[in-house]
Amino acid sequence: MSRVCDVTGRKPMFGNNVSHANNKTRRRFNLNLQKKRFWLADENRWVSLTVSTQGLRLIDKIGIRKVLNKMKAEGKKV
Repeated sequence: MSRVCDVTGRKPMFGNNVSHANNKTRRRFNLNLQKKRFWLADENRWVSLTVSTQGLRLIDKIGIRKVLNKMKAEGKKV
């Protein structure tokens, strides 16, 4: 599974672990991704999305219908 948010498009960031001796090794900052189902009352169906917590906040703020319309305008399949 690709670790990308369906709503915001965010991906993992990369950086370094830095030890006390200043040794650097590569590491990955993963997103807090959640698999979530949303009910669309007007279409009478469930939509399953993999969203980051920032994406969940966006859905709470503007609503699932506006988010899905924006995703469709960007060419994503919903």
